[in-house]
Amino acid sequence: MAELIHKKKRITSFQIIILGFAGVILFGALLLMLPVSSKGGAVTPFNEALFTSTSAVCVTGLIVQDTGTYWSVFGQAVIITLIQIGGLGVVTVAAFFALLSGRKISLMQRSTMQEAISAPKVGGIVRLTGFILKATFIIELIGALVMMPVFCEDFGIKGIWMAFFHSVSAFCNAGFDILGSTDSLYPSLTAYVNNPVINITIMLLIIVGGIGFLTWEDICTNKYHIRRYRMQSKVIIVTTALLIVIPALFFFFCDFANLPIGERILSSFFQSVTPRTAGFNTVNLSAMTGASQAIMIILMLIGGSPGSTAGGMKTTTFAVLIANAFATFRRKNDAQFFGRRIENGVIKSAATVLMMYVTLFFVGAVIISVAEGLPLSECLYETASAVGTVGLTLGITPELGMLSQGILIALMFLGRVGGLTLIYAALSEKNKNLSKLPQEKITVG
Repeated sequence: MAELIHKKKRITSFQIIILGFAGVILFGALLLMLPVSSKGGAVTPFNEALFTSTSAVCVTGLIVQDTGTYWSVFGQAVIITLIQIGGLGVVTVAAFFALLSGRKISLMQRSTMQEAISAPKVGGIVRLTGFILKATFIIELIGALVMMPVFCEDFGIKGIWMAFFHSVSAFCNAGFDILGSTDSLYPSLTAYVNNPVINITIMLLIIVGGIGFLTWEDICTNKYHIRRYRMQSKVIIVTTALLIVIPALFFFFCDFANLPIGERILSSFFQSVTPRTAGFNTVNLSAMTGASQAIMIILMLIGGSPGSTAGGMKTTTFAVLIANAFATFRRKNDAQFFGRRIENGVIKSAATVLMMYVTLFFVGAVIISVAEGLPLSECLYETASAVGTVGLTLGITPELGMLSQGILIALMFLGRVGGLTLIYAALSEKNKNLSKLPQEKITVG
């Protein structure tokens, strides 16, 4: 018994996060297998239920069955609940129920909460979690109320459920929709390509959900006094703005020339926002140019920001690598932002994350391409969507075999929990070695 207790004490915050996500995914898959979850009343095969549950909890949006056509209201309710849990984080949701019951949060639990939302310190973590939960539900409610008149006009009373579903899905950067399939296999929001209410609301929900909980706190606390913001918040806001505007301009001039000017602007910005990492689309992605699809792959890999509902390798990782490159070009010793230098350890972590994401995305695509006999370009798009937890697709996912779907499941899971989280969970603290080997120079570049 003493040995068991000792083992329990050795479970790290990273391991708790991973086990929590895995447990929710498995439970969600079992619920989706139930006959009541499908409209036809049939038992859903485990592999399809597992894929859908993983996609929901990892807020990805890739599907093997159309959400609006195949799943019943109960099944859709299970999916949106999984999305909410996945978006906020399993640990944050668990803390919510603990706070509701009036239980005290232990130091170990506070430490786990800190890792889950990428907070800089343990102090004030319970207050921050309460702020996150309150803000999340208020923002999702506002988003639903704004979209409700449009959906109710088109779908009657069902529009209320649709407004809430799409608001949660957008804020959590999930990309699931329940509009059903028509002529297109995955129409997503293509029927609303010219509707400014749906376009702007969905975009704002995606952006707010993707900039990170700590950035919200900075904005709410310091308002317009941007100089008081944390350096990280400034980096996130600037990087996010650039990653929206620059691709939008590219899409405007290279795609959508046949659309009226208003639709063209909306489509350009929407397709720039959604790869990070929401998964909705208002145009046919297959019809976009190869260059535009390549840019979307890069945006999918970058993803959202730390401590947000989004996945990907994160905007801060991208920004740190760019800053380090500029410092190297200028022969400076340190990368810097806003008059502050970046630790070398952060740069090493950023380079490691980039290597991991690129490796996972490329190796996964090669395996799927070989196994399915599909063009590598299409497979790269799907794997970038999976590991970036985006959900955009060129339509090949439902046709994939068990092996390929298994690879996408693994990529979605790794993309949501984070590659470094998995490594830190796998490697024990005992593996730390403070001794240093002799140093020798090596030429690079």
